[in-house]
Amino acid sequence: MKKGICIGILALLTGLFCVACGGGGKSSDKLEGSLQDIMASLYANADLSQDFRDSLDGFTTADLTDDMETSILGTDEITYKEGVVSMPMMSSVAYQCVLLRVDEADVEAAKQALQNNADVNKWVCVSAETMLIESRGDVIFFIMSGKEEAYALNSAFQNL
Repeated sequence: MKKGICIGILALLTGLFCVACGGGGKSSDKLEGSLQDIMASLYANADLSQDFRDSLDGFTTADLTDDMETSILGTDEITYKEGVVSMPMMSSVAYQCVLLRVDEADVEAAKQALQNNADVNKWVCVSAETMLIESRGDVIFFIMSGKEEAYALNSAFQNL
């Protein structure tokens, strides 16, 4: 009898602990805020070289528009709610960092479309060394750049 009561109390406490810590849902993986703010946070928190940080003054972060989709994403067949791209305004550097907010049900299909259509050789005379496509909740992180920058920014994205 005492053993049964102890097991019951333990089960109740375990259930309460899981609910209090958010163990019952995936909402903690969802990124809140605008994609512009998330992009700014990535740059602020990534372990980037000083040379790259200095070059950020020549970058722009803009909302992704319909007329930019094919050149940035490699396709116009991804449906997204919000999109931003960060890239040099004028440079011979192969670099772009994109954040897309899509319906959670469409995340994997959108990532596959990026994988199938993005071109690391789209720049004149230069190619991106690395392409990474990751996601957190309904936000997709898509970068084509040098290896160090790509992995540093991806780490910052995963740590948001």
